[in-house]
Amino acid sequence: MDVRVVRMSERQTWIVRLALVALIVPLGLTAAGTARAQVPDTPAIVGLHLNGVVDPFLADYIRRGVESANDGGAPAVLIRIDTPGGLSSSMREMTQAILGSRIPVICYVAPEGARAASAGAFVLMSCPVAAMAPGTNVGAATPVGVSGVVLQRKVTEDAIASIRSIAETYGRNADVAESFVRDATSISAEQALDENVIDLIEPSVEALLADVSGTTVTLGDGSTVTVPDLEGVPIDEQALSPGASFLHGLIDPNLAFIFFWLGLGLIILELIVPGHIFSGTIGTILLLTSIASFGLLPVRLLGIILLIASLAFFVVEIAAPGLGIWSIAGLASLIAGGLLLYDGSGGVHVSPAVLVLVTAGVGLFFGIAVSKALSLRHIPPVPRGADALIGKDGVVVGAGLGRTGVVRIAAEEWRATSPTGPLPGGTRVRVTALDGLVLTVEPFSDEHVSASVPTEGGTTP
Repeated sequence: MDVRVVRMSERQTWIVRLALVALIVPLGLTAAGTARAQVPDTPAIVGLHLNGVVDPFLADYIRRGVESANDGGAPAVLIRIDTPGGLSSSMREMTQAILGSRIPVICYVAPEGARAASAGAFVLMSCPVAAMAPGTNVGAATPVGVSGVVLQRKVTEDAIASIRSIAETYGRNADVAESFVRDATSISAEQALDENVIDLIEPSVEALLADVSGTTVTLGDGSTVTVPDLEGVPIDEQALSPGASFLHGLIDPNLAFIFFWLGLGLIILELIVPGHIFSGTIGTILLLTSIASFGLLPVRLLGIILLIASLAFFVVEIAAPGLGIWSIAGLASLIAGGLLLYDGSGGVHVSPAVLVLVTAGVGLFFGIAVSKALSLRHIPPVPRGADALIGKDGVVVGAGLGRTGVVRIAAEEWRATSPTGPLPGGTRVRVTALDGLVLTVEPFSDEHVSASVPTEGGTTP
């Protein structure tokens, strides 16, 4: 009986195992088929954004994005551009990464109103596929220094040679590209397409990807490649790291303008009114930040001089308040400095709204400061030192005041004399004169102060 039971258990076990196998295998095949169906045939397009001033943070971001796309087997890289330009060394790092890419890099100036100015024009021209949205522009790539003038001929000629070489790599109009540098010309998207500077004008990313799919493009090394079908392919949007994004955000024309003027103002405040440690420290940080931004922006020396002059005018107005002429000159210099601070050919300028708000805030602040300074002129000078004792009330201490004695003024005891005659201890007196360290006093009244006032001989009567 026992043996038969064991055999029945083994038989049932095998039946169960076979049943499980029969169920698991089809399910496994179905799951595998589902997993294969979920894996896209083509990896995602790598999406990058070239927005704002071209600086080392953006350069590192673009270079790493292009390299990772090549290493990851992405079908293409899409770079959306809206930049006023920036540092030439950062621009070269970007163009070298794009020219060295083994997969197509599609550059797209968008949205409407965007521009690829200065360094941005170089980046756009270096892409195997250069496209723009309607209502955008490209150009104004003349090298500009901090003084706001065109840099030395050698630097300009080097930039011309570079942009011509890039244009010729893709068979684009090198003469128009050269005019971006030599003459600081800027042209619309329609002109760029007509002049064979770009390849396409498309209203959207979807239309752009559909149009380039299946086309043959030339890469930076001269080889050709067919762009795969990109319609419906997802875009893997890559962003700057939080730290790099914060530092990149500080390099802004409007912030640089505000930081420069405010930083100088706080430093001057520290010099005029010593002891404001935080104002001097914060002012120095803001000033250094603005100077770092100026190194990446097309700054005019005249604008900087006007901003410094505006501060000088306001300081003079506070030091010698009058009819407000210096305040008016300060506000005029501030507005002119903001308008002339940047070379606007590449689209870099102080926002009119920011300029109005800063001017209004400065005018309000200095208006209050000047009015306070004027009111202080009508306040009589406050006595200082021992002269401040004249007119003060006190009390005779000790046995009394003969030719000389001691009086207590506030919490201090002074030697004193009374021209009106002896005064008993506890008499209230008023200081009428000071001779060296000896006070001249006279009785305040015939009343004595409270017996709580101690005397040298004990309590007062």
